[in-house]
Amino acid sequence: MISEFQDLSDKIERLAELVVSLRAENAQLRQTNLVLNEVNMALVERIVEVQHKVEAVIEQLPAPEADADHDAEADADAEPIEPEAAR
Repeated sequence: MISEFQDLSDKIERLAELVVSLRAENAQLRQTNLVLNEVNMALVERIVEVQHKVEAVIEQLPAPEADADHDAEADADAEPIEPEAAR
């Protein structure tokens, strides 16, 4: 009976150590999570800034209508390609 109490006491002690260990790990994970969230927010801000810059550059590009007209004329002047079966 005394050995049963000793086994139970050992198990309780191991459980208490595990609880302390898990609490420390949880605190570390929370801290890591905070840091990663800050990094993520900074990256999102940079992405938004870059997106605005790209949009500004796109707005400065010439309209594609002139290129589309030129491509349509070039296609009309090109000889039709015969399918291999017709050769």
